[in-house]
Amino acid sequence: MTFPFRFGVACNQARSRKEFTELARKVESLGFSTLFVADHFVDHDLAPTVALTHAAAVTETLRVGSFVLGNDYKHPVVCAREMATLDLLSDGRLELGIGAGWMTADYEKAGMQLDRPGVRIARLAEAVTVLKGLFAGGPFTFHGDYYRVTDLDGRPKPVQQPLPLLIGGGGPKILALAAREAQIVGLNANLRSGDGTAPDVARSLTPAETDKKVRWVREAAGGRFEQLELQSLVGFVYVDDNPTAVLDGIANAFGISRDDARLAPPCLVGTEDDIVASLEERRERWNMSYHVVEDNAIDAFAPVVARLAGK
Repeated sequence: MTFPFRFGVACNQARSRKEFTELARKVESLGFSTLFVADHFVDHDLAPTVALTHAAAVTETLRVGSFVLGNDYKHPVVCAREMATLDLLSDGRLELGIGAGWMTADYEKAGMQLDRPGVRIARLAEAVTVLKGLFAGGPFTFHGDYYRVTDLDGRPKPVQQPLPLLIGGGGPKILALAAREAQIVGLNANLRSGDGTAPDVARSLTPAETDKKVRWVREAAGGRFEQLELQSLVGFVYVDDNPTAVLDGIANAFGISRDDARLAPPCLVGTEDDIVASLEERRERWNMSYHVVEDNAIDAFAPVVARLAGK
């Protein structure tokens, strides 16, 4: 199955109610699908549940999403009630992104224990089971290694059945979980270092590494692969008639060719036509149809959205 193109915007700061309201309405008016808010304690101002509730209240059709909730920061029973409430009050516009947690600074500054990745991923897998159980009809019981829920009927129920789950990552274990459980799979950097600026982060985002990630997802998903919407965060958008120097800089930073730099998922560089062609090539190669840009790239990227959204 080939999904139509969708585009989201990631917002991490807002100085006022007016500014955030205007941003949400602008994102909606320009044809973007979704406004996302991250869940970090460092360098991110907004609490996602509150911010997304406000964004939904001041728009009509805009979808809202967590990008992504840190599973260790909130018990899944609490998360389920908050997310179901948000989906209910937004008339079914929520995309629930949830992850195992990765940023070392979040854990250190909040005084929380950062377990090894395998433990965090196993705990996330149990949390997803709890979330789905509470979103479904009737009482739910689950006794796992990390969570115990007994005869609890989650209330309210989300409008969307199933409520779309977004899980992303850059390693085989987390992508296998995403492939089995999510509707939207984010093909992200490998963040095992706990630092998004570590040198190996860029090397994990090349086209060749993306080929591997898609293969891991396909193998774990089996027959449901065709129903998965594949997503990428584009951290760098540069629309210009002469992108050669910028592409060469990306190629040098990633250790790849200029042609591969043009296709690297976190970058969209070139003329408007170049970027449209690159997005179409990414969908052809990887089934990648859902792209999220930072809020500072909205205006530059809007013409591309106008040409491709829904196609």
